[in-house]
Amino acid sequence: MAGGLAGATLLTLVHETVRRAVPKAPRMDLLGMQALAKGLHKLGLNIPNPTRLFYYTMAGDLVSNALYYSLGGVNNRKIVLRATLLGLAAGVGAILLPEKMGLNDAPSSRTTATKLMTVGLYLLGGLAAGIVQRAMQKKRQPKAAGKALVL
Repeated sequence: MAGGLAGATLLTLVHETVRRAVPKAPRMDLLGMQALAKGLHKLGLNIPNPTRLFYYTMAGDLVSNALYYSLGGVNNRKIVLRATLLGLAAGVGAILLPEKMGLNDAPSSRTTATKLMTVGLYLLGGLAAGIVQRAMQKKRQPKAAGKALVL
């Protein structure tokens, strides 16, 4: 789970930094807020003010992305590749799924640059998750016993 959390945290930190500096950056925060508000509305629950909605969305993104990226470490083989491919799939899904879910797809798809950055952010998160998961796996493996020195 720690590798997934590392990937999710990096994804969120880079996204929040890029969206403040790059005009065509993806706005996955807005997409997440839109999805959360829509879900709350369908459940007949009150939609919190924009600030709280943002924080709830960020918390939900961290948890769900951490769980998702953790899937890369389910099997102890090819962890980095699997987690990176999960990141790629998440990025492509972030472009293709919003419209099908009845959401505004502009936050992830308004320009080609936005689409490329969307995929890149999720890919980065997956790669980071895989690297951390592999490093943790190697740390947990027992060290091979050294050969005895024969005199």
